[in-house]
Amino acid sequence: MAKAPHDDERDRLLRDGSAAYRHYISAEVLSSHATAEAVGLNATDFFCLNLLALAGPQTVGQLAQRTRLTTGSATRMIDRLERAGFVRRDRHPSDRRQVVVEVTGGREDEINSVLEPVRRRMYAVFQRYDAEQVRVLLDYFDHAAPALLAAVEELRNRNIEDPDQ
Repeated sequence: MAKAPHDDERDRLLRDGSAAYRHYISAEVLSSHATAEAVGLNATDFFCLNLLALAGPQTVGQLAQRTRLTTGSATRMIDRLERAGFVRRDRHPSDRRQVVVEVTGGREDEINSVLEPVRRRMYAVFQRYDAEQVRVLLDYFDHAAPALLAAVEELRNRNIEDPDQ
């Protein structure tokens, strides 16, 4: 979608809505922490489990890179997730020297049960919108996630270029 033309009302709403957005992001973080805790995980381990569920099998190195953990920390995280029955290690299908980590699905019912209140309440929020408005919200998610990830890379690169920032 092309950039929308200049719109004074939109720009004012975006300025005024900054606090609402920050409240939303804070609630998302708190929700993620509570969900992780409810299934016996810390937030980083739950974040990794979500990454694996979305991206599919990954090597420990790939997970370390995506989470910004050292490979040693990523390995210990995978050890915890494996002991808890969330993931398993397997040989890479095309390079038997590599090991990939994948979600087992063995505790999917438990995770779904824990997520039920969030899903139910968010579904109620989405019921406020008609189909076209939901399309706009989904379009926002589709474009916001890559924008946020690009901002993360910008921040990481800035810190590499000038570690004192």
